Amino acid sequence: MKVIHGNSLEILPKIDSGSMQMIYLDPPFFTQKTHSLMSKDNQVEYSFQDHWDSRDHYLKFMHKILIQCHRILKQDGTIFLHCDQTASHHLRILLDEIFGIDNFQSEIIWTYKRWSNSKKGLLNSHQNIYFYSKTKDFKFNRIYTDYSPTTNVEQILQSRQKNHLGKSIYQRDKQGEIIINKEKKGVPLSDVWNIPFLNPKAKERVGYPTQKPILLLEQIINISTDEGDPILDAFCGSGTTLVAAKILGREAMGIDISLDAVQLTEKRLIEPIKTTSNLLNNGEGSYLQKSEYERNILKAMDAIPVERNNGIDGLLKYHIQGYPVTIKIQKSDEDLETAKERLILASKSKKCQVMILVRTHENYHRLLPCVIEDHQIIVIDAYDFIINKYSHNLEVHKL
Repeated sequence: MKVIHGNSLEILPKIDSGSMQMIYLDPPFFTQKTHSLMSKDNQVEYSFQDHWDSRDHYLKFMHKILIQCHRILKQDGTIFLHCDQTASHHLRILLDEIFGIDNFQSEIIWTYKRWSNSKKGLLNSHQNIYFYSKTKDFKFNRIYTDYSPTTNVEQILQSRQKNHLGKSIYQRDKQGEIIINKEKKGVPLSDVWNIPFLNPKAKERVGYPTQKPILLLEQIINISTDEGDPILDAFCGSGTTLVAAKILGREAMGIDISLDAVQLTEKRLIEPIKTTSNLLNNGEGSYLQKSEYERNILKAMDAIPVERNNGIDGLLKYHIQGYPVTIKIQKSDEDLETAKERLILASKSKKCQVMILVRTHENYHRLLPCVIEDHQIIVIDAYDFIINKYSHNLEVHKL
């Protein structure tokens, strides 16, 4: 692993032609901003400038970078250029010009979920990664993913063909038996990658602005290189590409104009830390703890479900007196007093003026007062609880 401190425009011309199997570029996005973030221990502030005199200035810079990358790539090499909506359409034209329209392979969409109310309009939840090859004969390793739950795998195992009407039918042998297809390894990896963004508590997060997850770079490296292949990152930043390359047994070179970035990369390479994604390993369903019964109650209240919280099950979509309204649904093993205490405790930091407690069954504790410590709790009976009480009263009167 080699990390070089310097300007890529000056370093790239010194790299041998045809020496790199894959190049990953995560250049400035032409945001016209200074990006900064404190390290995880709040001891260092990492920052980089993304200011340009003009769009032409930025594109001329990127043109020079891409010319060098084309020269440096092996004949069967590939390049992955990471960008976003700010300049992606301009960079695509440069790539077509330098690498050739015929050598465009894919526009990878890296999609993720992030919470933000800062922008009017649609929330940005993806970035673009342009995948180009130097020639048509390029190295590519196919990766397979799991079939979706709605896929009828049994039908996939049965070979099909088109009949004289162009309709797809099962292929049969001379005895009329359905022919079994070749073995299936899964669904080939698509160009939409749902890889979680690094959350603030992720073990691999180091506090560098624009840090990418190792899982993203591992996927790029796996489809484009084999063990021992040389990789180049001309804007290595926090060093994620080099860390992923080391984990996967590749050789890598990183360049960055920031000394802090170079030192951070060298530090990460000593002891690589990779975050395990529970979302990818277990699926979104593993985060859903609400029962269908609870979800129906929240849906009837037009509330937002809250997962993994013992004291809050949902939030109203509007605030009262400027603060959120929390909802707690009484669990089958909770008495009303316990449910109330958990709701108050979980809502304390949110400064709620109104809380809603949904009663689902009877208990023998005292009734709740309307106001507790200046926080108003509204007790609502669940619809099935109301029906059960009504049915019980009918039985009593019948007796």
